[in-house]
Amino acid sequence: MDALSSVLTTVHLSAGAFLHAEFTAPWCIRSQVGPEDFSSQGLPPAHLMAYHYVLAGRLLLSVGEAPPLAVEAGEIILLPRNPPHILASATQLPVQIIDHLLQPPDGPGLAHLRYGGGGATTEVICGYIGCEVPDNPLLRTLPDILTLRIADGAWIEQSFQRAAREAASQRPGSVTALSKLAELLFIEAVRHYLDTSSNREHGWLAGLRDPQVGKALALLHGQHARHWTTEALASAVGLSRSAFAERFTQLIGQPPMRYLCHWRLLLAAQQLREGRTLARIAEEVGYASEAALNRAFRQHFGLPPAAWRRRYA
Repeated sequence: MDALSSVLTTVHLSAGAFLHAEFTAPWCIRSQVGPEDFSSQGLPPAHLMAYHYVLAGRLLLSVGEAPPLAVEAGEIILLPRNPPHILASATQLPVQIIDHLLQPPDGPGLAHLRYGGGGATTEVICGYIGCEVPDNPLLRTLPDILTLRIADGAWIEQSFQRAAREAASQRPGSVTALSKLAELLFIEAVRHYLDTSSNREHGWLAGLRDPQVGKALALLHGQHARHWTTEALASAVGLSRSAFAERFTQLIGQPPMRYLCHWRLLLAAQQLREGRTLARIAEEVGYASEAALNRAFRQHFGLPPAAWRRRYA
């Protein structure tokens, strides 16, 4: 299995849609996915990403001090770090917080919102994509905003378009279909970014593109419990120890063994949320004992595993 597939599999992606919004110009609102959006869906994932899909019309999206991004009908926009952001019909409008105007869903459908000044209409589906491994290397590499055009050709895009329309009309089962398709579209957006990004010099995705470092990442993710050494990895990818260590560190930003330790601890954190025993987790992620895992976990997360489990699970 390649490293990207390994990360995507291990993070346990999940997705959901929670709002069908109809805005009429002029309008300008603050948005961010929060715990209140999970009131009927159980425990929020360890890491949340927001997404907005424009069914009709257009909008401007702003994050921080960056220039507004125009989003047209048929485009989905993903925010990998779920920052507070502004959605608006135009620039320089006063920002409103309108959470109190959301209408709860009738049954298992989407909440609904109508808001604005009565002008041109923009229709949006809002949702989230979550993962159960916090601070994973893929999400740290992604930009603040990912966009993906829902084209008319591929079956995934066509199916997402149809499911979004059906979810907006409260057709039974459509929200579940939309959630599964959102997971696939996130993977497609990551692959599109990997293929088109001009930032190819440093970072996890840059390492993924490199033949030797990419092969090493695949080995570490595919056999994370193995007793790896830098020498063994260098030999497996056909480089000297020094050349491999320098290349890996330059691209990934940390030495190979530190990266492996970080990844093992992320896997341990995920399994703690799932309720597994510390002894079993230590064995599965590659630690010699519970005590060794306990020490490393406390050093990395600032909490012992038992306290971390109580806080996050």
